Amino acid sequence: MSDHEVPDTWRQDVQDIGRMVRAVYACISGPAGAARDWDRFRYLHHPRASSLRTVVGPDGVTRAAVFDVESYIADVSPFFAANDFHEIEVEQQVRRFGQVAHAWSRYEARPSPGSGELLKRGANSIQVCHEQGRWWIFSTIWDNERPGLPVDPW
Repeated sequence: MSDHEVPDTWRQDVQDIGRMVRAVYACISGPAGAARDWDRFRYLHHPRASSLRTVVGPDGVTRAAVFDVESYIADVSPFFAANDFHEIEVEQQVRRFGQVAHAWSRYEARPSPGSGELLKRGANSIQVCHEQGRWWIFSTIWDNERPGLPVDPW
């Protein structure tokens, strides 16, 4: 999809870091089986972007699961097909220097917006760069709250 074919809302997403982060949450959120907006998700990410999920093994040892955009989509699609999942930003901090910025984003996952049921909480560390007149997500690293690792307000 060429840039002149994308919706105006997508172009607006990449002009503001906070809005761009919230757009990622919108892309991955929805009821079980609902199509996710993977085209918008791809548009927000640089073609060479990567994601890193912290995985905790049964023995408590952590490891990094690393994905490019397409392998992330392939990894999470079966989960989204079977589960209601809405990731909601609850706090954001952005630090910028020139053309680079870092966004910390705390989130909660719930089966539906406004649901009292909390599926999980965690934090995303998102690195972005401004080039070609827009912001691009280059890297997202996240970890989920677990015993011994509470998500405290910043």
